[in-house]
Amino acid sequence: MEENGVRINKFLSEAGYCSRREADRLIEQGRITVDGKVLSVGCKVMPGQRVRVDGKEIKKEEEMILLAFNKPVGIVCTAAKDEKDNIVDYIHYPKRIYPVGRLDKDSTGLILLTNDGDLTDRILRGKNNHEKEYLVTVQKPLRPEIIHAMEQGVPILDTMTRPCQIVPIDSHTFRIILTQGLNRQIRRMCEYFGYKVTTLKRVRVMNIHLGELKEGTWREITGDELMELKNALKGQKFYNE
Repeated sequence: MEENGVRINKFLSEAGYCSRREADRLIEQGRITVDGKVLSVGCKVMPGQRVRVDGKEIKKEEEMILLAFNKPVGIVCTAAKDEKDNIVDYIHYPKRIYPVGRLDKDSTGLILLTNDGDLTDRILRGKNNHEKEYLVTVQKPLRPEIIHAMEQGVPILDTMTRPCQIVPIDSHTFRIILTQGLNRQIRRMCEYFGYKVTTLKRVRVMNIHLGELKEGTWREITGDELMELKNALKGQKFYNE
């Protein structure tokens, strides 16, 4: 730990407990203590101090873990134990991990899981414009003018979606590349034009591809694939910088 201490949200992030964003939420809820005292946002942890969340001591994980998981329908992208279908219990990995972002319960495909909060923050920060790619099927034929309009931006959730790339595959199916992650974004974009999504599968996050990974299974991200991801994240800001 740094001699002059580190901010509590950074400590929890580096310990692999949660992202900095989630750490700030826990602080605001009064669930974090240092040497028995409840902290406020921005406080620092000094060397030798004991950090606890909900009474459980948190220690730093030395090894960074990053997994690619092919999520089935019905699994919820949360580490919350009160959700019986939570992704962490489903995977049953021997060390503490949590999902990087989310994928709708009704959607399938690639979701990353890690114990590295800084990695999570860099991937999820919207201003970093990281690509996510999906295969989408809708209930009726897509007209070219709808595809064009969707690519330009759609008003949902009191905002306009960023321009995106769409490549038709057949009359009902298309490939879409987004650089933002609004709640149920693709489904809402389609609904705006009167289309209902019947299947939605994420196949890529940045340079990490789903590939031939079978549904319900995971693999570790290592070697050149991990190095390429880290290089792409170098110098990018965290959510609160």
